[in-house]
Amino acid sequence: MGLISGLFGLPLAPARGVVWVAERLQEEAERQYYDPGTIRRELQAVAAARDEGSISEEEAADLERELVARLLEGNARRREGG
Repeated sequence: MGLISGLFGLPLAPARGVVWVAERLQEEAERQYYDPGTIRRELQAVAAARDEGSISEEEAADLERELVARLLEGNARRREGG
C-alpha cells in the first residue's frame, strides 16, 4: 500500500474495524448455532419437555425437525470447509 492510498484509506479504518468485528461475531454465532453438541442438548431438552407434558407431540416434532435440519446444515458446512 502506497503512502497516498494509505492516507486516503485512513478515514475508512474505523469502518473496516467495525466490519471485521461484525464478521467475527457472525462466525462465532453460526459456529454455536450449528454446533452438534448444542443441537443434541436442545434435542434432549425437547424430549424432556415432551415427556413432562410441557409441550405437545406436534410441537416437539416441529422442534425436532428444525434441530435436525440445523444439524444437517452444520454437517454440510463443515464438509464444505466453511
